[in-house]
Amino acid sequence: MTMGYREIYERYRQNILAGVIKPGDKLPSIRVLAEELHVARKTVEAAYAVLVGEGYLVSRGAKGTLVNPDLVIPSPRPDMAPDSEDATLNQFLDLRDAPGAMRLGIPALDAFPTKKWLLLAGKAARSLRPNDMTNPPVMGYTPLREAIASYVNISRGLNCTADQVFITSGYRSNLMLILHALGMKSDKVVFEDPGYFFGQRLLKRFATQLHYAPVDRQGIDVDYLLRHHPDARFAIVTPSHHSPLAVTLSLPRKHQLLEWAAGNQSWIVEDDYDGEFHYTRKVLPALKSLDTQDRVIYIGTFSKTVMPAIRIGYIIMPRAAIPRFREIGEIMEAGQPLLTQKILAAFLSEGHFYKHLKKMRTLYSQRRAMLLEALHTVYPGVFEVELSEGGMHIVAFLRTRTRDEELAAIWRRHQLQVSALSGWYCLSNKRYGLVMSYTNIVSTQQAIDLISGPHAETLALIN
Repeated sequence: MTMGYREIYERYRQNILAGVIKPGDKLPSIRVLAEELHVARKTVEAAYAVLVGEGYLVSRGAKGTLVNPDLVIPSPRPDMAPDSEDATLNQFLDLRDAPGAMRLGIPALDAFPTKKWLLLAGKAARSLRPNDMTNPPVMGYTPLREAIASYVNISRGLNCTADQVFITSGYRSNLMLILHALGMKSDKVVFEDPGYFFGQRLLKRFATQLHYAPVDRQGIDVDYLLRHHPDARFAIVTPSHHSPLAVTLSLPRKHQLLEWAAGNQSWIVEDDYDGEFHYTRKVLPALKSLDTQDRVIYIGTFSKTVMPAIRIGYIIMPRAAIPRFREIGEIMEAGQPLLTQKILAAFLSEGHFYKHLKKMRTLYSQRRAMLLEALHTVYPGVFEVELSEGGMHIVAFLRTRTRDEELAAIWRRHQLQVSALSGWYCLSNKRYGLVMSYTNIVSTQQAIDLISGPHAETLALIN
């Protein structure tokens, strides 16, 4: 098969980019290369012409054709083992995607009202009309925005209207939209330590001034923030159930944080990813419910309350910033699938969502007790659990050892998708233990059977 000019062009381009042919190297003449490749001279001329036009080559007349001496070629990345950070990333990707028990962030799908959802899905599909099949609204389906506004006002203590609701694909979309709408890349951002792993990794790539504030049993240390980062533009927090420690931000610190934001004209991003699951009393009001200056940007998701596959989250925008969000949204977002939004809107507006949450609160409280009993039975004296008032996971702190990454690897070999707590930290003052979910535990005996698998290896490691 005769070689065309495009193939010659690609060969030279790839070799130049790979560093095989270097800037300043002389190329064969058109005649010589044509003879070597058994092609017409015009074919080589065409390939050289494209390479010259793109800046890879320069023609020096009688001196011939050279690789552009001024060309700067990025150094090729050597094949190497992932560094420690990439290894940590791979562990978290496995936790998210790999099969196994006790996976973090997965609701009790065995208790989901699937039949009701399918009925709503069928009704929504049958209601589709040609005008529903065009581009979906960028800020979201109006009935869903109305249903979310009603829900957060009643259940989370907010005071917002439907026009403040922006429907997104979830947490990462929320963060990116907020940072682009209200900030600049050079703005200082403060994140909790420890904090949600994928939030950390996203911010490391998009925030040039990323800093951390430690978290203790009362939530984020606001005094630390005020001492070290009073000029921060954003503070990103999980006040209802911290991720991963599951602690609740104390009321004095909430007021302190709000006062800082109002006085500094800064923004608080409240990630309320599972605030609905509160067991010991009525649902804890959101931080946003105390916000009188409209400095809190409230974000939520249906991944934890409905199902991860739904990929729908939302932002409650500050009223003054709605035009800016709309402008940036038109650039960054394309709108979420309309059919899914229709189903979810009906699920909320017809009351099914409230019934489901009530059922889940009772169920999760029971399932947490099952896992705690199993830990006490199988590993007496090994772990310490500081019980929070809700959430979807616990942290089993190691009493005397710090080798939680090795321990987590052992448990994962037994198909238990737990996470090493130390991997969630960026600062040096770390705590050690296993972060584990209980939402899909169905009995105490099942929990005992699951965590008994790595028993011998666990004791051998920590003793």
